[in-house]
Amino acid sequence: MGERLADLQRRFAAHIRDPAGQPPPADVQDRRMEIYRALFFRNLDNLLSKNFPVLRTLYDEAGWGELVRDFYIVHRARTPLFPELPREFLQYLQDRRAGRPGDPPFMLELAHYEWVELALDLDEAELGEVPADPGGDLLRGIPVFSPLAWPLSYRFPVHRISKDFQPVDAPPEATHLLVYRDRGDRVRFMTLNPLTAMLAQLLKEDRGLPGGTLLNELVVKLNHPQPERALDSGAQILEDLRSRDIILGTRPQSA
Repeated sequence: MGERLADLQRRFAAHIRDPAGQPPPADVQDRRMEIYRALFFRNLDNLLSKNFPVLRTLYDEAGWGELVRDFYIVHRARTPLFPELPREFLQYLQDRRAGRPGDPPFMLELAHYEWVELALDLDEAELGEVPADPGGDLLRGIPVFSPLAWPLSYRFPVHRISKDFQPVDAPPEATHLLVYRDRGDRVRFMTLNPLTAMLAQLLKEDRGLPGGTLLNELVVKLNHPQPERALDSGAQILEDLRSRDIILGTRPQSA
């Protein structure tokens, strides 16, 4: 009895995923199967559409339905949690869908960018619990970079992609972005110039160095022709990042 039930469940699930390729269980009426076919697919479709809204606009109904159906058929999720399905979809795009003819070349990067917003929104970290002196000297002290701030670099300008802007080729310069959640639990985005992107990455690495030391490292690495001006600009960038809750302050003396 147990084996028969398990076999029925396998055939039932296989047909729900792939109605065109897998026959339904013989002892279940098709009108009942249609309820399940529509319900399961519609729920998955709605969830992915809400979490990848820009990507969704790039496809018509048929094209998007084919994409969702292919994910449903070929990908085996490692979690039963609905909030984790967007991560599973991202994994599918990376492992099973990459480079498929007809898909936009920025597809994976755009999906990742859209997924980051959800990931930060669901992250359980609380900025108020991070040890930091909010008024500390960012040049002499060790800046505390928010655990809810992600410096990101993409080949394509993913923050500009829309139905009316779909670049075929990546521009010569990479796009640098920072996605973060502030103390008001709002997820925000900002574009970064190369200098700020490099500084954000150094802060993220948290090597325990004062802000002034990090800025000097960057000036030397870039061989900047006007080091004093670059250091002044860097100090302003640190203060701007603090005002946005990206830098939370400096590491307390006792930490």
